[in-house]
Amino acid sequence: MTDVNTHQGSCHCGAVAYDVDMSLDGLIECNCSHCYRKGFVLGFVQPDAFRLSAEGPQTEYLFNNHKIRHRFCETCGVQTFARGVAPDGSEMVAVNVRTLTDIEPFSWTAQRVDGASF
Repeated sequence: MTDVNTHQGSCHCGAVAYDVDMSLDGLIECNCSHCYRKGFVLGFVQPDAFRLSAEGPQTEYLFNNHKIRHRFCETCGVQTFARGVAPDGSEMVAVNVRTLTDIEPFSWTAQRVDGASF
């Protein structure tokens, strides 16, 4: 298992930035209509492992059963994270790994998940 490290991430324009304590193990790439169209690779953390360091103007998108609050920058449109509830009922933050600024692109692997069938 990969160690948990503190990573930095941001939207394209930098108005929304964050620090997150996470491992790059267990990442998922989902084929649901939302994730697939946006090209997300997601890692999931507990809320206390995620800290906004720049909280520029954001808006929210809800779809399907409205259990996940997808947040994105109003300026550049990039979705850096989402807040929601895991299947076990616990709070979680879904981090868009493609918005991490301190890792080498494609230095991770992700499991493909059939979210389109849910």
